[in-house]
Order: sequence, then structure tokens, then C-alpha cells
Amino acid sequence: MSSWHDFFPQFLPGLWVTLRLTLGGLLFGLPLGVALAVVTTSSWRLAKWAGIGIVELGRGTPGLIVLYLVYYGLPQAGLTLRDITAATVALSFTTSAYTSEIFRAGLVAVPQGQREASRALGLSPWKELRLVVLPQALRIVIPPLIGWAIILYQGTSLAFAISVPELLSRAYNAGSITFQYGSALALAGLMYAVVSLSATGLAGWSRSRATTSH
Repeated sequence: MSSWHDFFPQFLPGLWVTLRLTLGGLLFGLPLGVALAVVTTSSWRLAKWAGIGIVELGRGTPGLIVLYLVYYGLPQAGLTLRDITAATVALSFTTSAYTSEIFRAGLVAVPQGQREASRALGLSPWKELRLVVLPQALRIVIPPLIGWAIILYQGTSLAFAISVPELLSRAYNAGSITFQYGSALALAGLMYAVVSLSATGLAGWSRSRATTSH
């Protein structure tokens, strides 16, 4: 642990990159997850099955393969992305696939009577979704979304495979220079754990608030 004092300032920029990747994956992935959830619960069969196909593809493909496809595969189609951008795109796609199931469960959990009341008031399907269904569904899905955010935060370590200078990459580089791999990786693991446990505490608090409100 004596080397942690030297490693910590080096790892902080990597932690910032890790948080940026997490926020980017959530910023773009969550809206896509909502869109996929709406599509997979729609009555339009073609759109529904197309949405299900995208969701199952995203959930069934390992995140590292998605990352490699975006970073190494897209240039063959004429689209080259920077390493951080490619990692954000890959994480967003995976996030959209997994969170779509969370959002779908939230949409289904909204009582049918709420929908019937909206139609009785003459609301259009879009207004019914935007004003009545989505606000109630979002309150239901907040705790599991926080849980997914923790998983995504830890999953950003996959970006090490394409040389994104995130936390794991910084720790590995420090270990390769000083040959103190155990110390460097232990500190990185502790930094991951501190943020993850803080978010877990937030998820527990959110869940207790949701239970109390009901």
C-alpha cells in the first residue's frame, strides 16, 4: 500500500474517463432503451419483432465483441471512430438492449385502468404514453436502472482492450512500469468498489423511498 500514494494521482484521470464512459453509455443508451421498450410492446407486429430482434442481439452478444465490432469493424465500412467514442457507442448499444427490458417491465406494470382513463379523456396514444404511462413507469424502474448503472460502470473496464485510458488501463500501465501489479490493481479495484458501493447505497435508499411511497 505504500505505493498507493504515488499511484492515486495517476489513476484519478483514468477514473474520470471511466465515469465519462459510464455517463455517455447512460446518456445515449437509456433513451434508446425506452424507444426499444415502446417498440417491443407496440401492436405493430413488424416493428415489435424487429425491436425484439435488436434487444436479443444486444443481450446475447458479449460486450467485448460489440466493442471490437464498433472499433475495428466500422472502419471497414468507411466509418472510423476515436477510441473513447467507439467505447461509448458500444456501451450505449449494450445499455439500450438491457435497459429496454427494464423499461418494458415498467410499462407493463402501469395499471390498465390508467390507460383506459387516458383514452376516456380523449388523449392520443402519444400523449397517453408521454403524460400518463411513462412518468409512472419511470418511478418504478429507477432502482433497477441504478443497479444497471453500477454494472455499466464496472463494465467500462472492457475499454482497456482498445487502449482507452480509463482506470484499469492506468493501473495496468503503472504496474508494467513499476512491476507492482498487485498494488496497482488493488488500488484500482478499491476505487471501483468505492464508487460502486456508493451507488449501491443510493439504489437501496431509492428502493426504500419507492416502497414507502407505495
